[in-house]
Amino acid sequence: MKLAWHEWRAGFRPGDALVVAGGLLVCVVSALSLWQGGVARWAEVRAGGKVVARLSLNQPADIAVDGPLGPTRVQVEPGRARVFSDPGPRQYCVLQGWLTRAGAVAICAPNEVSLRLLGDSPAYDTLNY
Repeated sequence: MKLAWHEWRAGFRPGDALVVAGGLLVCVVSALSLWQGGVARWAEVRAGGKVVARLSLNQPADIAVDGPLGPTRVQVEPGRARVFSDPGPRQYCVLQGWLTRAGAVAICAPNEVSLRLLGDSPAYDTLNY
């Protein structure tokens, strides 16, 4: 049964608008304050669960990390990092593109290689978003 606009509006009270506006405000403030990862300072590369490299995001770098399927290439440029190539079949970690925020992660699951950006303060990682 579909209510017409005037029937729905009849049940709406002036205080309801304040509750809706307050709820929207809480959602916006929460999203802005909780989902900011901050400025990234380092790129941490793991293979097989072990840290194999920790690179500064202040200078360019290009490394190859060996995994079970072959080498995964990670590129770092000032302020950002990415998985450039991976021998995995679906290329999800390559499709992540450039990571710029602290807590961002690119995981090459079949090759057991991951890239994570770290900042000065701990933040939620992308798995918690």
